[in-house]
Amino acid sequence: MTSTFRTLTVPLDGNASDGGLPQFLVRDDVLCWTRREAGLVGFGEITRFTATGPERFLEADIWWRHLVLEADITDSVELPGTGPVAFGSFAFSKKSTHESRLIVPEIVVGVRDGQYWLTQLTFDDGELTEAGARAALDRWLSGGSTQGEVAAGADSAVVRSLPAAPGATLHTGSLSEEAWMAAVAAGVEEIRTGALEKLVLARDIVATVPSGVNAATVLRELAGRYRECWTYGVDGLVGATPEMLIQVEGRTAQARVLAGTLDRRDAHGEDGIPMDYAERVLGGSEKQRHEHEIAIQSLTSQLAPFSEAMNAHDEPFILELPNVWHLASDVKAELTEVEGHVPTCLALINALHPTAAVCGTPTLVAGALIRKLEHLDRGPYAGPVGWLDAAGNGEWGIALRGAVIEATDRVRLYAGCGIVDGSQPEAELAETWAKFRPMLESLGISS
Repeated sequence: MTSTFRTLTVPLDGNASDGGLPQFLVRDDVLCWTRREAGLVGFGEITRFTATGPERFLEADIWWRHLVLEADITDSVELPGTGPVAFGSFAFSKKSTHESRLIVPEIVVGVRDGQYWLTQLTFDDGELTEAGARAALDRWLSGGSTQGEVAAGADSAVVRSLPAAPGATLHTGSLSEEAWMAAVAAGVEEIRTGALEKLVLARDIVATVPSGVNAATVLRELAGRYRECWTYGVDGLVGATPEMLIQVEGRTAQARVLAGTLDRRDAHGEDGIPMDYAERVLGGSEKQRHEHEIAIQSLTSQLAPFSEAMNAHDEPFILELPNVWHLASDVKAELTEVEGHVPTCLALINALHPTAAVCGTPTLVAGALIRKLEHLDRGPYAGPVGWLDAAGNGEWGIALRGAVIEATDRVRLYAGCGIVDGSQPEAELAETWAKFRPMLESLGISS
């Protein structure tokens, strides 16, 4: 006889001055989705689903809906992210051998608008109580890796610099810098033939850190330095993405699209405030605006069949991050019923991924060219990462500005660039280094 999936959600004492959600990032095996002081952190694992191939999103969706259909849910908080929750990470490519996954934790701590809660999830038959849930959380926290310090409070966004990782070295990944620039040049030539309009090419580097990689410290550093991004951690995939693929709350879906990048280091020596420089150089670039418009059209055209109303910024805005500026646009849609029900997060992801922001356009042509030129299985890089609950709410970013921890002393970092007619290989290579910077900094490696 199969045990019933049961969850208990209760309020948890806490306030912003405690440090918000980052204070719970104390274990290297933590599941994490956080922005500013809010989000979700998970501990342990009671079950998981894995899949590969083109149907991975829909297979995961079916598994999750069956799991929660007859779940015994006690929820006195009733906010997005309460009750049953799964964290997920999906491979970028339908041809990847990397396993996409949904993970159901044992304990979840959530923070939203200053309100804290605690959820315990189980298949066991014993009674679920608030005291038991709090005791389980204490066990996970007391067994954590607590190196480093957590920034406290909303005004404590400045994180102390990590000491340089002693003996750390960087190695090229699948392609050398010269070979990757040659791939960019080949991509530009394909674009000039008219075969495609945009192509996104990624590259990887490997960092070896003899002193060891502490995932909890990496996540806290990212959460503190990149507060406008969504910091994620799922099964060794860690990073801080500025791009929201889809956020669903009730019948409202939102996305943040980025395309067009400028390294902040390029502003050194410029007169005037840095934002003026970004608006002039990035906002005034025909190449960058063209790349951005392709990304917006890609998302809105794919989202339209699921929406009864949609709006997006008429003009992109400048998103300011510690390492780069981006051209950014927010899109909001009211979801409509499709075949009698509102589409789930994973059904939307199945329709939206991959967007032009991480693949190119047309998608099939760009995807085939990526496989030909990159010589790289991206694994979960540039794939969807995030969470979903039983009510259909969820947040799914694109796994950018991230890395995969492959061993206790080895991390593989990824970065990519949008290639259009007019792209220069040397400039695109420099852009990848700007995008590697968040992870390198969090590892204590100067860049």
